[in-house]
Amino acid sequence: MDLFTDIVLRAGRSAVELALFVLLPIMVVMLSLMRLLEARGALDWVVQRATPLLRPAGLTGLGAFAALQVNFVSFAAPVATLTMMEGRGASDRHLAATLAMVMAMAQANVTFPMAAMGLNFAFTLMLSLAGGLLAAAATWHVFGRGLSAVEGPVDETLHHRTAEDAKGVLDVINRAGAEAFKIAVGAIPMLVLALVAVMTLRATGAIDALTALLAPLLALLAIDPALILPTLTKYIAGGTAMMGVMDEMLREGSANAAMLNRSAGFLIHPLDVAGVAVLISAGPRVAAVLRPALAGAAVGIALRTLGHALI
Repeated sequence: MDLFTDIVLRAGRSAVELALFVLLPIMVVMLSLMRLLEARGALDWVVQRATPLLRPAGLTGLGAFAALQVNFVSFAAPVATLTMMEGRGASDRHLAATLAMVMAMAQANVTFPMAAMGLNFAFTLMLSLAGGLLAAAATWHVFGRGLSAVEGPVDETLHHRTAEDAKGVLDVINRAGAEAFKIAVGAIPMLVLALVAVMTLRATGAIDALTALLAPLLALLAIDPALILPTLTKYIAGGTAMMGVMDEMLREGSANAAMLNRSAGFLIHPLDVAGVAVLISAGPRVAAVLRPALAGAAVGIALRTLGHALI
């Protein structure tokens, strides 16, 4: 019992430190910047000019906005955009392409904090965009070609707050700060549970046993056995929980920045149990196109995995 209590207390301390001293300040700055650019119309300008280039991949203006959201806000930010697309008459095929793109990209709520741990953010962002576009194109042209492409009269106007004066700017910053605080504090329960589970598995020898069992296969594939733990955590509990585990491993010395960057392609994206559950909550039509979107997302993640493995 004393051992379990010690594990819980150490996990809680690590989770709070990661959430409040790493995740929170980074998200406050980045969300404030993003929301100010949005309020000033800069993102509208980017979306308008990017949309014609993205249409061959099956993406609309709202799809381009979803790409900006996942890369610069958080993995959950595109949920509102997907809901908007569904409500405004976007076709099933466009919904599938956009969902695949979001699931294949690197989410900002993980990439920004992990940049402080040694992640090459610029390279990760570049491969995130490439993987997302490939996922959308694969879904639009291959996996989702049987879906309906019939659209209603789609309104692609982006509705958001404006910041025309000092009061408007302060209002946007305050709201962005509140949003960042909600993200950081909301991550603590999952971080604590994930770290407790990981520390318990380590203490009981379960991780060592699994590593020994998989060692021949991992050696054949030239995969570092240390990746077993963050991979299991990521696909069961999500990217934020994986970030907590990776942070702990980096502190202990069982992982390093080079390993983090090589594994970023298959560890940093919303395609996990928790991420998919959040994204398909956008609406019934979004949930209905999950199967082709998953196939397209897998193609995009494969590209990112290869790219990161080669650096």
